[in-house]
Amino acid sequence: MSWLVRSRRLLPHMYRRGAGGRPFCSPTVSANPSKEQIVASGAAALGDQTAASSAESAAATSGSADAAKGSRAWGFLKFGVAATLTGAVGATSYATYAYTLDEVNEKTSGFRSSANWTVGDDASSVDKFQALVYSTVMKVPVKIIELYLDVRKSTEEHIQGFIEPSSEKLLPDLHPQEQHVFTLVLDLNETLVYSDWTRERGWRTFKRPGVDDFLEHMAKFYEVVVYSDQMGMYVDPIVERLDQKGYIRYRLSRNATKYKDGKHYRDLSKLNRDPSHILYLSAHAVENSLQRENCLPIKPFKCENDDTALVDLIPFLEYVARHRPADIRPVLTSYEGHDIPTEFIKRSKEYQKRMQEQKQQGLFWRR
Repeated sequence: MSWLVRSRRLLPHMYRRGAGGRPFCSPTVSANPSKEQIVASGAAALGDQTAASSAESAAATSGSADAAKGSRAWGFLKFGVAATLTGAVGATSYATYAYTLDEVNEKTSGFRSSANWTVGDDASSVDKFQALVYSTVMKVPVKIIELYLDVRKSTEEHIQGFIEPSSEKLLPDLHPQEQHVFTLVLDLNETLVYSDWTRERGWRTFKRPGVDDFLEHMAKFYEVVVYSDQMGMYVDPIVERLDQKGYIRYRLSRNATKYKDGKHYRDLSKLNRDPSHILYLSAHAVENSLQRENCLPIKPFKCENDDTALVDLIPFLEYVARHRPADIRPVLTSYEGHDIPTEFIKRSKEYQKRMQEQKQQGLFWRR
């Protein structure tokens, strides 16, 4: 009982407010507290979040539009550059194909000189400004044309070293006492020798029958020159073995030929000799010489043991060397389409017959 009494006495004190004190609990407690402040705060937060999302979406849309515009502009720029380069390459190719370097230089000289347009000192400021702008704009195409001319010149000079003979004078000057001597130019393969290659034997070279006697006899009347379209490493060893007595004065190989249409041609005009005193003897004379009027064709040698073509030509060549016609080219033209040894014998017999008849007529009139 005493404990309950104490508890009752203490309860009022628990509900009292001390000096500046605070009750442990509120006498009135609401069962449904207000949610307005919470909802308002959530709405504000959602509003801020939506605004931020809208701003980000707008920024992204604007960025994608700018990127699309930039990509389109870059595409136009690349197309313009590609079109310009294609046009420049096409124009350069056409100019290189259709015109020589001198023609291109002549046709563009006026355009290049117009880039240096100037006005007098008394011209107006507008005219001076226009002249300055024009000269500045024209510098780029003028520089491109000058670059093209320089590159083409150097390229053609480099190519000339491969397609043209190695020198304008392939042979040294004739001795003054030999100015009357004719030059006999000989092809090598299938004319003096025949080269054959097999897997078992490799390369083998065969001399044409009578070649030794032919060279020895011709060296007494002619300046003998070998002119081949083969490489020097092939020509030199063959000529050294073929001509051990030195009847051949000079030997010319591929670097002395003219390259044209995929083929090496003998250019007799570069021999530093009188064209009217040159004979070119070859099994393919007409096909591989630029001067057909100097050609003396012979049957190709294919390693036949009974070949006599070189020996058969000795009488004709000796006759030419002894009589020294003013120009050998009309003589060779008169034999065109004929077998020269046979035709020469025929003409010689006719000439001897006429001479005999004239001699007999002279004896008749003397009587």
